Amino acid sequence: MRNPSEDNAVGATRPISRLICPRSVAVIGASADMAKTSGRPVAYLQKHGFTGAIYPVNPKADTIGGLRCYPGIGALPEAPDVAIVLLGAERALGAVRELAARGTAAAIVLASGYAEAGAEGQQRQRALLEAAGAMRLLGPNTIGLVNLTDRITLSASGALEADDLVPGGIAVVSQSGGILGSLLSRGAARGIGFSKLISTSNEADLDLADFIDHLADDEATRVIALYMEGVRDVARFRAAAAKAARAGKPLVVFKIGRSESGAQAAASHTGALAGADRMYDALFREVGAIRARDFSDLLDLPAALATGRRLEGRRVAILTSTGGAGTLVADSLGVAGFEAPPPDAATAETLRALQADGPSVLDRNPIDVTLAGLQPQLLRRALTALLDSPGYDAVVVIVGSSALAMPDLVADAIRDCLPGTAKPVLAYVSPHAPAVASLLNRRGVPAFSAPESCTVALQGLLARSAAVQHATADAGPLVRIDDLPAGSLDEAEAKSLFARFGVRGVRELKVADAQEAAQAARTLGEKVVLKILSRTVTHKTEVGGVAVAVPAVQVAQRVARMHDDVAAATGHAPEGYLVQEMVAGGTEMILGLHRDALGTALLVGMGGVTAELVGDTVLRMVPPGGALSRGEAAGMLRELKTWPLLDGYRGRPAADVDALVDAMVGFARMAGQLGARLETAEINPLFVLQKGQGVRAADGVAVLS
Repeated sequence: MRNPSEDNAVGATRPISRLICPRSVAVIGASADMAKTSGRPVAYLQKHGFTGAIYPVNPKADTIGGLRCYPGIGALPEAPDVAIVLLGAERALGAVRELAARGTAAAIVLASGYAEAGAEGQQRQRALLEAAGAMRLLGPNTIGLVNLTDRITLSASGALEADDLVPGGIAVVSQSGGILGSLLSRGAARGIGFSKLISTSNEADLDLADFIDHLADDEATRVIALYMEGVRDVARFRAAAAKAARAGKPLVVFKIGRSESGAQAAASHTGALAGADRMYDALFREVGAIRARDFSDLLDLPAALATGRRLEGRRVAILTSTGGAGTLVADSLGVAGFEAPPPDAATAETLRALQADGPSVLDRNPIDVTLAGLQPQLLRRALTALLDSPGYDAVVVIVGSSALAMPDLVADAIRDCLPGTAKPVLAYVSPHAPAVASLLNRRGVPAFSAPESCTVALQGLLARSAAVQHATADAGPLVRIDDLPAGSLDEAEAKSLFARFGVRGVRELKVADAQEAAQAARTLGEKVVLKILSRTVTHKTEVGGVAVAVPAVQVAQRVARMHDDVAAATGHAPEGYLVQEMVAGGTEMILGLHRDALGTALLVGMGGVTAELVGDTVLRMVPPGGALSRGEAAGMLRELKTWPLLDGYRGRPAADVDALVDAMVGFARMAGQLGARLETAEINPLFVLQKGQGVRAADGVAVLS
């Protein structure tokens, strides 16, 4: 992958623009046999209406598809904008080098056997990139790209056998070639229109970020859908996502790998609680991307978002002529936190007037207008009444079996209501009627065959309307950090570091042996906490290195036993001990920082020894420079299921949330100032005392590079 500085120019002369919208295409290794992969690209270009020049290259053929076939790249009449290279990996190298020498703007390399094939393949891929020089590469191991806006099919995907591919506002960028074909064929069957579909695959050169950046400027694209295996350059992905956001084009991401064990960091609970997939969640939230949880969502969400409509609330009207289907939708919406209130009095009166003598049920939601499925004019008027009602933010129309007899009339009736409102209108097609769903989608009405898909679509619309606006914050004064050692800090060193950023620890004393421990205990109260000090043992409880509520008079004896237990468990004696005050009351929280290839994330949640078991945590990427706003920190706390425990649950004294927010902001500042030196940091437990009494760090872990 290289820095695409040559693509910073504006206009059709940009190599990526020429790749996606070429005037001439060379097909290297083309075949006249459509049964072969190499026989498809020329045929598909002709079939789908490409109007530019097509240059098949094959020394063994005179013509292919009625076109003159050239014996080699050197025989081409001009340098093509794009070349589709259909040769095997070994021969592709020479072809790429020759195309670059001719001045070709971009090459699409379909062959496999590169980085996905191990060390030898990685070397082969590096050689391919070197051979390309200034020419841009899509792939290798790609199925190519499809530009439906301009009817340009630079692909060998069998999905292009379809005759009726619908142009539309959804762009797809996939790191899997097979998934590109899957989405294209599924979308075509549902009447969902695409602008561009691009398979980046191995991303030797061009990657997801390049195409997000390009599509942000593409007038035909309204939504960008990503099938993602991973992000190769996080900074460029962030920049491209920000550009798409500024252009008003939502990103929908289906990221595989949710079942990965992720970061099994031995240094802290935070690493295990963060995990690779949760880090992606935090990254997507930071850049405003909407995550598709199921593969089907990767079509359902963009289909709804491409309408450009905004959902401003959770109140949904369900208009039905079949009660059971309406109940299915209502139930799914209710589980997801949407509301289905009955019509207000004025709306109910309007609906009643439409069907004065009919069997309509208007005092509840779903709103059952029984004859609406048979009378398009009635459907049109009822839908208009619901869209005009101030009591609803969106409408889901149930399309029942009665629509099978006159699908065009029903689809047109719904479509006719759209210009008069900005509210989202979705359709749930209750019977198995893919032709009806396709017709609705083509009419601009997102149509779904499952109640749950309606819910997912509305959730996406709501997320789009509630896009996170990051408040600006001051990163605070600089703190001295140049004296910090590298490696794993012991608990006392870690808490000393945290104190520099305003996070106060419990009262404690470092001691060397049982006698010093006994003396220290007498200054800290009747009962104390004993711990070993170690830079190598992080989870001290597991080796017998923690004792809680030890009477001061028994401290010497308990330290001696701890020495023996730890030595037996680890093979070496403790480096020293900590004697700590017992903290009475308070809520035990966990506060941590975790760094991986995606960046540094702040984690907060319920703590203690059951932190991983309970798993009630919230994760956010630390803003640049560590400038976390107090408002965002407080918002993280309110997302916890156990937030009520901090907020005075059932008469419990309210916790010092302000002090906890201060600690979170301080931890973020620490991450910003330490930068890449910080690998992980954690306080567990962080005692949050009653309001006005502050917080106390009762443990500490920090690993610095």
